[in-house]
Amino acid sequence: MFKRLLTAGLLFGMAATAPPAHATSCAMRDQVVDRLKSEFSEQLTAGGIQATRSAQTFLEVWASPETGTFTVMLTSPNGVSCIVAAGTDWFHDLPTPEPAGQPS
Repeated sequence: MFKRLLTAGLLFGMAATAPPAHATSCAMRDQVVDRLKSEFSEQLTAGGIQATRSAQTFLEVWASPETGTFTVMLTSPNGVSCIVAAGTDWFHDLPTPEPAGQPS
């Protein structure tokens, strides 16, 4: 009985002290950008400010037309960037301009 309690306590204790899964996708912005550029040939494609009650974060979309990869990341005011999405088969769709016509 004691062995089972000890084993259960160790397993639950280890699980409770493990870092969250998302912690591995965050680093200082310079490090994340260097990796996106060097390993995936991605460049900044779009971005904007996302305002919340507590702070403003910068949302960035990095993409590569050569490799087709893309990465979406959020950067906090303290310079820490977290990758929130990444994938393949990126495409850039520009709106088709309306042909000039006669006013009716």
